[in-house]
Amino acid sequence: MTEAEDRKPQSDEARGTFDPEITSEFAIPAGLVAPGAAVEPETTSEFAVPDGLAVPQSAGADSEGSAFSRPSTYSSKQAPVAFTPATGVPVVSLTKDVPWQDRMRTMLRMPVAERPAPEPPPKAEDGGPAVPRVLDLTLRIGELLLAGGEGAEDVEAAMFAVCRSYGLDRCEPNVTFTLLSISYQPSLVDDPVTASRTVRRRATDYTRLAAVYRLVDDLSDQETHISLEEAYRRLAEIRRNRHPYPTWVLTGASGLLAGAASVLVGGDLVVFLAAMLGAMLGDRLAWLCAGRGLPEFYQFTVAAMPPAAIGVALTVAHVDVKASAVITGGLFALLPGRALVAGVQDGLTGFYITASARLLEVVYLFVGIVTGVLVVLYFGVNLGAKLNPDAALRIAERPLWQITASMLLSLTFAVLLQQERSTVAWVTLNGGVAWCVYGALRYPGDLSPVASTAVAAGLVGLFGQLLSRYRFASALPYTTAAIGPLLPGSATYFGLLSIAQNDVDKGLVSLATAASLAMAIAIGVNLGSEISRLFLRIGSAEKRRAAKRTRGF
Repeated sequence: MTEAEDRKPQSDEARGTFDPEITSEFAIPAGLVAPGAAVEPETTSEFAVPDGLAVPQSAGADSEGSAFSRPSTYSSKQAPVAFTPATGVPVVSLTKDVPWQDRMRTMLRMPVAERPAPEPPPKAEDGGPAVPRVLDLTLRIGELLLAGGEGAEDVEAAMFAVCRSYGLDRCEPNVTFTLLSISYQPSLVDDPVTASRTVRRRATDYTRLAAVYRLVDDLSDQETHISLEEAYRRLAEIRRNRHPYPTWVLTGASGLLAGAASVLVGGDLVVFLAAMLGAMLGDRLAWLCAGRGLPEFYQFTVAAMPPAAIGVALTVAHVDVKASAVITGGLFALLPGRALVAGVQDGLTGFYITASARLLEVVYLFVGIVTGVLVVLYFGVNLGAKLNPDAALRIAERPLWQITASMLLSLTFAVLLQQERSTVAWVTLNGGVAWCVYGALRYPGDLSPVASTAVAAGLVGLFGQLLSRYRFASALPYTTAAIGPLLPGSATYFGLLSIAQNDVDKGLVSLATAASLAMAIAIGVNLGSEISRLFLRIGSAEKRRAAKRTRGF
């Protein structure tokens, strides 16, 4: 054997330790004993059952188990606390003999998984109506309601009711100030279907609003079988219907409203006629501007000028009348009480985007009124008109005349809102009751104007909501016109007069009082509506859940 062969290391076969499985250089050398390590189980999940913990297995249970299977330790008769919320699961009883508004509002405030599934609608055709057509009908109905001044929550409830009447239970409506959208998802694995519609024009017509509510009520009734084609036909008829009152009646109602408001703040017969004439002229000028396509801001500016001009003219002519009552009466017909109540209601119910848009609209309209009146008062003061801002503190107390004037104001306000004739009497009575409560609290009771207004507006909202539930209709025709006597017309006028006479501080205080009165009206109406739901079976606090807030953190 050569020397090179002597230096050659022996092979594995020569040593007799050949292991064909070990081919890595990290293998443990022969003769080195490694410490024994625990064998790693196949299950490496952090949710695996630890060693030594025995979990009882039920007979016939799957060996692997499933995330969606019922736990083996669960029993329906003896349910552990871990599977039940701390406050319990409230039982939602949605009976059919309650108004659909409250049933739909209750389900809208519930999570989608907890909503009760609708019964199979017998009115549906074979295979059910097409989903896009149902969504289109829903959006068209919501457009009429939103354009008529209905609150965002009530519009969503109506849209949800229409969808459920055709078997679309997994739908989510969404309402903003100018945009309506709705999304429907057939199941968790199907793609959602979404549709939207823009509201470009608004027109106050409570007769049309009531007709839409009747249509939704009939669609929500399980005993009434209305096909999709029939619903479209009725909706087309509602859109084509003419207003119940002609234009000349609306102009006369505007004049009577201003005259009644002037009597309400202490005017006599001459003041009544002067305020009536100024309001009618302003109404005609506003109609002329609307026909020319001018925005509402300029319409309100022009409409506020004639009553103020007549009041200033009577003062310059040294006519022994209460000019402030003339101007105040003319402002009552222009104050946007309907938009204010709707805006505050949307904010209190959680629709903050819509509420902000509505309140911004109120601000613009109010600024238009302020501009028109300030222009006239400025020229009147320069012409030597002796207008006294302190006259706001000396309003005569004439209960019978004021109650009559308040009822006439509510009646004419209802006509301007194009209400049905069957609701005019109810809203007139509601307005008279509101002024009686306000007068009793304000004068004999010596309560503050803001508190008296809030209580009276709360009763308006309470009675209006109960009347609407009794007739299965919207609450707006029973509340909007009834708050007319409570609108802060006098505080607005005297604030503007003080500003025109360079007493800005006093004017701002008076305008702040007017804003406080307006907020008291809106909050009172909404609070009265919420209190009325406490007397309904569907409106209890444990059944009609509201959104839970963070309480500041």
